[in-house]
Amino acid sequence: EVQLVESGGGLVQPGGSLRLSCAASGFAIDDFAIGWFHQPPGDVRAGISAIGSRENRTFYSDSVKDRFTISSDAAKNTVYLQMNYLQLKDTGVYFCAAGELVTGSPMLPLWYDKWGQGTQVTVSS
Repeated sequence: EVQLVESGGGLVQPGGSLRLSCAASGFAIDDFAIGWFHQPPGDVRAGISAIGSRENRTFYSDSVKDRFTISSDAAKNTVYLQMNYLQLKDTGVYFCAAGELVTGSPMLPLWYDKWGQGTQVTVSS
């Protein structure tokens, strides 16, 4: 069964850190681009980071660049999103997704056909 499972969300104070995990099963993450998407409360889902197949490139939106880091561990078939200096605006549900053929901006959801269920991140003082 093809599955993506996110974990690592929670409640954190502004300026704090969290590391999200995206564990894949049923396929090898090395063969896919993996993206992280953020959906704030009442808003649409937007791409914030992605890593190409076989870690050839990484991508970040302007809103998270220099604060978040994406990485992957092929042995664990897991992609991580290290989130530092979290801000109130980072609150929301975080989804990871896998796409086999991404020929345009990897921040666009249309390239991804496998999605996790999401993990909640709440940044609050």
